[in-house]
Amino acid sequence: MFAQLLKAYGGHSTKNDILSGAVVAVALVPEAIAFSLIVGISPLVGLYTAFILGLITALFGGKPGMISGATGSVAVVMVSLVAVHGVEYLFFATLLAGGIQLVFGLFRLAKFIRLVPQPAILGFVNGLAIVIALAQLPMFKGEGVIMYTLVFSTMAMMLILPKFTKTVPAGLVAIVLLSLIAVFFDLDTKRVADLGSIAGDMPDFHWPGVPFSLDTFKIVLPYAIIMAVVGLIESLLTLSVLDEMSGEKGNANKEAVALGIGNATCGVFGGMAGCAMIGQSIINYTSGGRGRLSGATAAILLILFVVAFSDYIGEIPVAVLVGIMFMVSMETFEWASIDRLRRMPKSDAFVLITVTVVTIFTDLAVAVILGVIISALVFAWQHARVYTRVFTEKSRKIYEFDGPLFFGSVQGFLDQFDVAGDQEEVVMDFKRTRVMDSSGVEAIDKITRRYEEAGKRLTIRHLSDDCKKLLKAAGKYCTYEEDDPTYKVAVNHNEYRR
Repeated sequence: MFAQLLKAYGGHSTKNDILSGAVVAVALVPEAIAFSLIVGISPLVGLYTAFILGLITALFGGKPGMISGATGSVAVVMVSLVAVHGVEYLFFATLLAGGIQLVFGLFRLAKFIRLVPQPAILGFVNGLAIVIALAQLPMFKGEGVIMYTLVFSTMAMMLILPKFTKTVPAGLVAIVLLSLIAVFFDLDTKRVADLGSIAGDMPDFHWPGVPFSLDTFKIVLPYAIIMAVVGLIESLLTLSVLDEMSGEKGNANKEAVALGIGNATCGVFGGMAGCAMIGQSIINYTSGGRGRLSGATAAILLILFVVAFSDYIGEIPVAVLVGIMFMVSMETFEWASIDRLRRMPKSDAFVLITVTVVTIFTDLAVAVILGVIISALVFAWQHARVYTRVFTEKSRKIYEFDGPLFFGSVQGFLDQFDVAGDQEEVVMDFKRTRVMDSSGVEAIDKITRRYEEAGKRLTIRHLSDDCKKLLKAAGKYCTYEEDDPTYKVAVNHNEYRR
């Protein structure tokens, strides 16, 4: 497998991917441990997740160079499940979550990520950047000046070194150099080993030890659905962010399939559910990792740390990794969005700020869904008006409409008419409007019935053939024009033909 990856690369790309993968592998360790402790399980569970999920998505995912593993957004969903029912139920929930994600990808539903508006994506990125930075603050507890000095030194090296050379990732130089200094001078600072033991064996097959019953499914399924949704949202939005950074489009459905297979595999090999990690993905990208080899290298090195090199990795100062994550936070934050806030519509600015705040204080899924809902409501409100031009032509009253006719604009449309005061002959001209849904169709039928009950003659112009077929009362009043539109109405045709 590793040999096949190497064949696809030239020497320069191979070197960059291997070195950037090494940086990512080290950065994955404290994250995997921390998220495992949040859930209340062994650190090895998070490390196994980073290895299994990271390797599968690296090899088969929709975006080369994207890094997946245990994440905080998914981990917080698991806390109550483990606390009440134990880790075996977590493994089963992970297996089900992977199955849901696999189905999502196979049915090509990842296209719905396009419904997430740009302000919501910016809010997601900014919120996660702040969350990454805030997650580092507990590491300073009980530490002194040495911690701060190492953090500052790491950040300085990552800022300055790339100006002189990009041959070796600055993060890797910082890890090696500052770790050697800390060991040589025996500096009194927190090490990776202080977070929890990372020594272990290779993961082996383990079917979740839970009763296979309806009661078990009732307990686990709600957690599995939430884990699957959160994982999909974070992975697909991370893919969108990297698409913009790299200028190359990834395959969202392929990523969803790989994510599902990876999580399902984690569930039967002692791991927990995870997804794409925007922080580590950006570390990889900025360190030169552009191909699948970088993610595969990170996953393979990580499991080697667990099996063979845990003592050495345990000596790395936590401060170095904190400094790297602070730099990731700064790279992740979309600083240009601050300037855009002054120029973008107030509704978009509100969505951006709301998603950012909700991401920080609740979770990603709630933030993104809320952003989509707010954007949809704003869009509906802004377009919920059909403009009407009314004039008399000979003995006829003409209503000309402009704007979409859908559920949001129906009431305004109906309010335009003066059935009792109109002439005996009325024309409704839809040349500049479009009937969008069943609510619009029903509104035309409703106003037609009012004119019919008033005994007045009605003519309806410029509706599409599709719309005419859906009308009940108004269909017989439609005239056919040479320039009738050809759009389709978004309704169930059979419902209106009965």
